[in-house]
Amino acid sequence: MLLTVSTTHQPATDLGYLLHKNPDHLHEISIPQGRAFMFYPEATEKRCTFALTLDIDPVQLVRGTAQGKQKQSSGLLDQYVNDRPYAVSSFLTVALGRALGTAFSGRSKERQALADTAIPLEITLTPLPVRGAEDLPERLFAPLGYVVERNPPPSPFCKGGSANSQQSDSPPLAEEGLGEDFFRPMHYTTLTLKTTARLQDVLERIFVLIPVLDNRKHYYIGQAELEKLLRKGERWLQAHPEKELITRRYLKNRSSLVHEALVRLQDEAEPVADENVDAQQNFAEQALEKPLKLNEMRLETVMETLLAREAQRVLDLGCGEGRLLKRLLKQAPFKRMVGVDVSTTALDIAAKRLKLATMGEKQRERIELWQGALTYRDQRFIGFDVITLVEVIEHLDLDRLPALERVVFEFAGPPLVIVTTPNREFNARFENLAAGKLRHDDHRFEWTRAEFRDWCERVAKTYAYRIELHPIGRWMRL
Repeated sequence: MLLTVSTTHQPATDLGYLLHKNPDHLHEISIPQGRAFMFYPEATEKRCTFALTLDIDPVQLVRGTAQGKQKQSSGLLDQYVNDRPYAVSSFLTVALGRALGTAFSGRSKERQALADTAIPLEITLTPLPVRGAEDLPERLFAPLGYVVERNPPPSPFCKGGSANSQQSDSPPLAEEGLGEDFFRPMHYTTLTLKTTARLQDVLERIFVLIPVLDNRKHYYIGQAELEKLLRKGERWLQAHPEKELITRRYLKNRSSLVHEALVRLQDEAEPVADENVDAQQNFAEQALEKPLKLNEMRLETVMETLLAREAQRVLDLGCGEGRLLKRLLKQAPFKRMVGVDVSTTALDIAAKRLKLATMGEKQRERIELWQGALTYRDQRFIGFDVITLVEVIEHLDLDRLPALERVVFEFAGPPLVIVTTPNREFNARFENLAAGKLRHDDHRFEWTRAEFRDWCERVAKTYAYRIELHPIGRWMRL
């Protein structure tokens, strides 16, 4: 299998700075099933080409995986007679991730301005298996602005010597036990993609779409793959016309993962106008509570609890505009602080409030902001001393609250969880709030103290936590 990346941006040899691979050297890395070689077949000022090829050991491929150790329905020989060592597949994407990790991140120590610039690029993949509709490469790449060209590969994979030739439904030799899966109808092609784009964007797209075209992966598909798909596709997948097909094939039709991915993609596509309305509603709620200094007391109570428990790693779910994080940042004991919110507008405001752009390096290492949904499992949420949910749960529909409970208490499972939520009985203290009206237009509910206690006791019993309840505000004290 072979991947090449070429550019005519001049000086073209600057491609080596973007890929962090010197054009004058041969580069080699090991992967579990063999080796990957990287080199430059051409490197001039006018045109430079980077090539990556894999040398896969077919025997190691079988012996090194659980799947290879299982007896296949078509016979043991099918484990050895197949296209996996030779055709472009998930093995190539794994090698890309290992060999070009810095390029995937969009960083270049010597040429950062070039890494941030769209340049002419030509990518070739061969031999590429296309399992599915004949026009699948065009459907996947054309909406992303690529010119798509296909030619027969320089190999015997494509029966009849043409990427467009039709194969028999009953392939010859399969009856002789030479691997029915290997000979099933499909097309092999040499795919050439031309575009003007940032190298990082091109690498992310082919990383996702190679296994979508091949429709096979050599490793287990789980939650980590879902998170990888959302990270690599965050700038383009939501708007892609084949979003559902890409998601389904990338996650190998794992229905629960596919459903979660599509819902999260939809959540991330909320219009900016809605976020602006939400910001206005937040301001209205803050103005309502300000005379009683409720928010100030709320944050002070959370801070006192965190300091008393000697927490060092804090995850603030639903961090909003970063008010709690700003307080945490001033305290030396907190070594790692992460704020998570679904609203990119709120995160932008938080970044400005925290002055992340001008923050010193040591301070900047302590704090991060992540965009994410709170009702879906996220590997990043694991490993914190405490998770805080300050005025968050009341923004969820009651039927989605169990999902948040599982994410926080079952999946992340920190030693300490701090939850604050409005007390409906306290609303009578607000002179400008009509009877029966909630404090915020986006609140789905506001509990009484008894209702909140019942919820806490149920959650604590379900997930083996111990609860402590503390009032906030002098009119609430029992």
